[in-house]
Order: sequence, then structure tokens, then C-alpha cells
Amino acid sequence: MDMDALFAACSASQISDAMDRAVGTTALRPMHGSAKLIGRARTVSTRSGDNLFIHAALRRLRPGDVLVVDGGGDPSRALVGEIMKRVAQSKGCVGFVIDGAIRDVESFVVDGFPCFARNVTHRGPYKNGPGSIGGTVSIDGMVVADGDVIVADSDGVVAVPAHRVASVAAAAGEIAVREAAVLASILENRYDDRWLDEIAVNQGFDFALPVNRPQGTDAG
Repeated sequence: MDMDALFAACSASQISDAMDRAVGTTALRPMHGSAKLIGRARTVSTRSGDNLFIHAALRRLRPGDVLVVDGGGDPSRALVGEIMKRVAQSKGCVGFVIDGAIRDVESFVVDGFPCFARNVTHRGPYKNGPGSIGGTVSIDGMVVADGDVIVADSDGVVAVPAHRVASVAAAAGEIAVREAAVLASILENRYDDRWLDEIAVNQGFDFALPVNRPQGTDAG
């Protein structure tokens, strides 16, 4: 299944909407620029500030993989940097999702290599373990299983369970089409917001505009 073809036209926001707006990160930020990331999750769990098992996971990377690291959200030590990025690139890895810190951020920016993380710090990691490779991890509260599909852009990161890829891609594609139609209607001055009136009737809201009072008058 071609993940790029399925999700290329969908944003992370649209995919999140297709999954009931209940999936996705809030604290991770793009550290590389604006390049979109689509690929298969290869998961790692590690002790805070320690990257021993991340190094071990580099050996297992395959083309199209996204290295997804549960570092416990610890901002104090960088879990990956330029050297690990170069190794991952040589294996065909298409990006990183790090629930923790990174360093050598300029290298990610220059290469445009997708990397989503909590923060940047020059402080390096330990290499003592413990950790694990594969299985299910928590990334900023988002559950990610090894083999899930990762889609990330400037709005954040979402993980699509492997068994839901086709249905979520179809639903997100429909949302993208609807949103494009709305944007076109705005440009053509025919935007229709009558759906607000239906909500007002059904739920008893009053969307009437407030009366403008001249400055300095007593509001009573």
C-alpha cells in the first residue's frame, strides 16, 4: 500500500478530524522546516535522557520507516543529533518523531529532514539503557504501535493504526475535498453559513449581533 499516495493530499488536521479529533500530538514541533512526513512507525522506548536503544534501533530501519521514540517527554538531554540522522538517512528512514529533545538542529534544517520533537538542547544523552524496540509507545499522550502510519506536518503529528489506514485515508480525503470547496466559495463570495441558524434553532442559541453603543455611554 502506497502511503504517500494515500495521504499526500491530506493534512494532519484533516486526518485528525477523520479520527474523531481524538488523535494527535500537541507538544511536538517541526524542527526542520515545513516538509511533510509520511511513513511507517518503527518504535523505540527509552529511559529519559538515554539513547542506547535508539542506536540499536537504527540497525533495523528500512526504507520508508519513521523512527518514533518515546523518551518520556524529557527536555533535558538530546536523544538524537546529526550523526544519528545521517545513519538513519543512509538506511532510507524518512523522518523522526521524538518525544524528547534533539540537537544539531541546523543539520535537520539544511537537509529538510523531517523531525518533530519537543525542544532543542546541546546537552548530550546517556548510553546506559534500559529500553525496548518495537511494540506500543506513548508519544505526547498519543498511542503509536510499531507499523502504524505516521503523518506529520506543521500542524502536528498523527498516527493511523495499520488496520485503519484505508478507511481513514478515504475519510480524510473526503474532508479535504469539502474544505477545498468551502475555500473556493469564500473566494467567489458565495460562502454559506446557514448551518449556524440550524444550530441556533436546535440548541436555543442567539447569534444576533450585539448593539453597538457610542463610546462613553453608560451601559447601565
